[in-house]
Amino acid sequence: MPETANTEIPFDKKSAWRALWALVIGFFMILLDTTIVSTAMPAIMSSLDADISSILWVNSAYLLTFAVPLLITGRLGDRFGPRNIYLIGMVIFSLASLWCGLSDSLGSLVAARAVQGLGASMISPQAMTLITRLFPYEHRGAAMGLWGAVAGIASLIGPIAGGLLVDSVGWEWIFFINLPIAVFSLIMVFKFVPRLESHAHSFDWFGVFLSALAMFCLVFGIQEGDATNWEPFIGPLGSWHLIIIGIALFGVFIWWQNKTTAEPLVPLRLFKVRNFSLSNVAISFMGLTISTIALPMVFFLQNVRGLTPTQSALMISPMAVVAIFIAPQLGKKVNQLSPRILAVPGFFLFGGATVVYAFMMHAEIPLWTLLIPSAVQGIGSAMIWPSLSLAATKDLTARDAGAGSGIYNTTRQIGSVLGSALIAVMMEARVSALISQADSKDPAVIMEATSAGLGQALMLPGFIAVAAVLVVAFLFDGKKAQR
Repeated sequence: MPETANTEIPFDKKSAWRALWALVIGFFMILLDTTIVSTAMPAIMSSLDADISSILWVNSAYLLTFAVPLLITGRLGDRFGPRNIYLIGMVIFSLASLWCGLSDSLGSLVAARAVQGLGASMISPQAMTLITRLFPYEHRGAAMGLWGAVAGIASLIGPIAGGLLVDSVGWEWIFFINLPIAVFSLIMVFKFVPRLESHAHSFDWFGVFLSALAMFCLVFGIQEGDATNWEPFIGPLGSWHLIIIGIALFGVFIWWQNKTTAEPLVPLRLFKVRNFSLSNVAISFMGLTISTIALPMVFFLQNVRGLTPTQSALMISPMAVVAIFIAPQLGKKVNQLSPRILAVPGFFLFGGATVVYAFMMHAEIPLWTLLIPSAVQGIGSAMIWPSLSLAATKDLTARDAGAGSGIYNTTRQIGSVLGSALIAVMMEARVSALISQADSKDPAVIMEATSAGLGQALMLPGFIAVAAVLVVAFLFDGKKAQR
């Protein structure tokens, strides 16, 4: 049933912040699940006897089913109330987490992760919609600052918790840990998150079909292409064919959004706002970057340097530690500054530190030196998230909040999905190529070749983040932005 409130709730600082704290629990759980899984990947790969290409579907399946429904789950929140859809998504996510932990095969785990992604796609846009509708612009920067701090905390706790759980009770518990968090979130949302006015929307199911098919063709073509040496055919279609079909279907999808007489999934009129358009492009770059940096680093630290999951998590923790302390302070200032003041140096620091980290990945490098670029990544990350979120949502009306947040979250997840597929290709291709070039059975030579290959794979997210500087440099001053 739609939520029954007929008017927007007037701003009440105390109530809004209580609601925000309730919402960030779910947001924390989604991010925790993403980061905790990355640390456990080598252990899951060994336990389920999978190769790199296959095991990365554990991430790709989740990201794919997270990304595709976002265009419609934001609208579902507008139609039936963001609070209701958030709660339903939380239940689905929780049950899928239980399924993940009980899986005894790779196929079962990938299927469970796909359902988990569906639940996450229902949670994520509702949280941003509620922030946009509960907080007026002058108070939204602080709210986004808390959002960024929670992202930092999850990024810190996730890998460390994953390492501890894998080292002690097994990888299955990285999913079981979601259950008590979900119960707590449900209680808090029931208690503190208000019912908001619902808005009637029609649903473009043909658009959903087009976008889903396009994403699947693109991701499957990229991720499986290298695993089959880019043979002319993967099943009935070749990987290159699938990639081309995916791009073409995206073109048809955009055409359909412009021509359909029903309410489109993506209101193209929103992209007439420069900040909204540029923020979406930039957040897709950030999604690609943030989803790809952990895997080469974790495989290097565990498989080359021989660290335990817990030790490897501690090695990449400076990024999260720094972000935790910086994000709240920046959140208090972000709505007083032009978005590019934070976003430009943020992407430059994040991308530059990632490239430096890639050059440092050698088998014998002193481990403590790797802590420095990780800390710089944290500074950049803390500057990026609140500035982009605020720039994207500033001009959204209550009616457009669901569609706008759905688009914003979708573009971030599209970047993540493509990043997950591309990093699989890069890791396998570069490591295999360098080991082959080394032409040696000496373990030390093989380890150095593996290190260099993983470092070259890490160049992908580094250069993408640096390229984002060219996008965010054109963001408007928030005070001058106009629809």
